[in-house]
Amino acid sequence: MRFVSRLLVILWTVWRFGLDDLALSGLSRRRFQVLRRLTRLGRRWQQPRGVRLRLALERLGPIFVKFGQVLSTRRDLLPHDVALELAKLQDRVPPFPAAQSRELVERAFGRPLEELFASFDAEPVASASIAQVHFATLKDGREVAVKVLRPGMLDIIDDDLSLMRQLAAWVERSSADGRRLKPREVVAEFDMYLHDELDLVREAANAAQLRRNMAGLDIIMVPEMHWDLCSPEVIVMERMKGVPISQRTVLEEAGVDIKKLARDGVTIFFTQVFRDGFFHADMHPGNIQVSLAPETFGRYIALDFGIIGTLTEVDKDYLAQNFIAFFQRDYKRVAELHIASGWVPPETRVDALESAVRAVCEPHFDRPLKDISLGQVLMRLFQTSRRFNVEIQPQLVLLQKTLLNVEGLGRQLDPELDLWATAKPFLERWMNEQVGWPAFNKQLLKEAPRFAQLVPALPRLLHDALKSQAQRGGDAELRSLVRELRSTNRLLSGLLWGAVGFAFGIALAWVALRFLDLGF
Repeated sequence: MRFVSRLLVILWTVWRFGLDDLALSGLSRRRFQVLRRLTRLGRRWQQPRGVRLRLALERLGPIFVKFGQVLSTRRDLLPHDVALELAKLQDRVPPFPAAQSRELVERAFGRPLEELFASFDAEPVASASIAQVHFATLKDGREVAVKVLRPGMLDIIDDDLSLMRQLAAWVERSSADGRRLKPREVVAEFDMYLHDELDLVREAANAAQLRRNMAGLDIIMVPEMHWDLCSPEVIVMERMKGVPISQRTVLEEAGVDIKKLARDGVTIFFTQVFRDGFFHADMHPGNIQVSLAPETFGRYIALDFGIIGTLTEVDKDYLAQNFIAFFQRDYKRVAELHIASGWVPPETRVDALESAVRAVCEPHFDRPLKDISLGQVLMRLFQTSRRFNVEIQPQLVLLQKTLLNVEGLGRQLDPELDLWATAKPFLERWMNEQVGWPAFNKQLLKEAPRFAQLVPALPRLLHDALKSQAQRGGDAELRSLVRELRSTNRLLSGLLWGAVGFAFGIALAWVALRFLDLGF
């Protein structure tokens, strides 16, 4: 019943705000235009299409608001008026009452507001889909931001996710393309991340980890958490003062280097992904500001850490190799990586996949972002993936979303930014650090504590193993094992003394040469 009632709410919202008309207007076939004229009978809308879409997403709740937030960064895929209106979803979601916010804070900490803060602004400074933020001042004078979770969020999200799961199951049953896209696994991933976002203590922990990771990178700032004032429903953090990154005119008038800002955004993204495997996965303009303070001028300010993506070492290595292959236009290597990873069936012909990837990517190299139609690229890639039965990897959904956000920000800041040229040196440097002596030394230092515990125990472990072997296999096997150990010891001793003799010979030769140089 909850599923049916939620579905009816969605259908009623679509009908009320005319979203069906908006969707049909983009379809050119005659039967769709006839259907559009029929559905328009008796309906009139006073508001523009962008306003209607924004209001509908706000009415439908947090998951739909987040969808609109992602769309708002894709100026190349949306009409200008629609993109401008959806951008208001970043910080203009209607707030819940101030009295309710005060009640939630007092309930979370079990004390009156006056005992917690010297001052508390009742009017929220930002109101997003999951929570809203108030400015406050602690008793010791430090300025803070107080983030309060919206009441009743869990039930709303569970209803929407239930609907999405059933729709995903229907999509999988309906077509082979649906099964290949793994919609149920994708919904499960978003289910996990959305529920994580509802626990503000988890968000505070994410912020603390990201702050440590970014400590040595002087182009981004992350607020410090006040852990004695953090709960699942309310968290208190350092107040950050900056200008939203979407206000380009204000930044230019203040003297911020916009082109450097765009390059720094790419650097931050690839550092978080390939160095740390821990990245901010909700980088829409509402969560990114720029500092204008003299001591931190031009630095990024990251906000809202409810959605964080993580990658394993295997994921990072695979992605880095793919990026490097793309940069070098080594499409055969890209095809081999897809087959080796299991993304495509093992019987796929390498040359056929290589040719298809080349046809999609080659026309778009060495061109600025403003000249690239990402919509066409995505359409061609989808056609290619369908042809070769490429399986979408759910664990990389957040990374794909974040990359689109970063590209959208780059397009707004500097349409001439060459994303590939900016990222290539960074990735090549990262790859160099993963192979050879630096990587070996790093791994050795990482494993040193384990070796320190294992090495002293080796004689006892060897004795136990020999004793166990003797009990299972008798004296004959024991004597054979001892002979093999003695043979190995003699070989190692010979190699060791040979190395010592070689080193001694080199030292002796060096001394002799020094004597000859001095005229002896």
